[in-house]
Amino acid sequence: MKLTKYGHACVLLEKDGRSLVIDPGVFSDAPLLDEVAAVLITHGHADHLDIERLAASGPLEVWTCAAVAEALAETPASVHVVADGDRFEAAGFAVQVFGERHAQGHPDVSIASNVGFLIDEEVFYPGDALTVPEVPVPTLLLPTHAPWMRGREMIDYLRTVRPVRAYSTHDGMLNEHGLASVDAWLGLEAQRAGDGADIRRLAMGESITLG
Repeated sequence: MKLTKYGHACVLLEKDGRSLVIDPGVFSDAPLLDEVAAVLITHGHADHLDIERLAASGPLEVWTCAAVAEALAETPASVHVVADGDRFEAAGFAVQVFGERHAQGHPDVSIASNVGFLIDEEVFYPGDALTVPEVPVPTLLLPTHAPWMRGREMIDYLRTVRPVRAYSTHDGMLNEHGLASVDAWLGLEAQRAGDGADIRRLAMGESITLG
């Protein structure tokens, strides 16, 4: 499986000539959606969901929570509603769903629905949550900066999940100084984890091969 990091919170997964995109939002310089076979969307915030882009991309296959499905009702996408505990196949990838709610942010704003996706028992993308799946996670897409999260919470989450590999996501609102801090913190965690651990931030457009 090939994983490519795009802007902020968007990643592309490819295998066997097929591909899927996770969370192509308005902050993401994402690949053309008409070139992918499926889209997974964790929740409805604009940095994870660009409705106009989806509406302009033809009859995509989309898997997401009920709230996002409702928001996409007027688009040509074929939308499948999923929830915690569900299993399905998208573009040849086996997907499991974990979690139900977005992490709490502003106390006066209601908590949104949010689903995390474990793809091929390899890559876990939690969306805007710190969901801990009750299964091993070889590769974690780790939120590293958000209004709803402190740096200590990010480290605690990483240490709880204990992946072999972890790559930064949700980092598109940081300038070069903030990104340098993320790089330093992840570097410390890579040293702590020891030989074989790959814990870092991927550059925009950088790809890695998993498995």
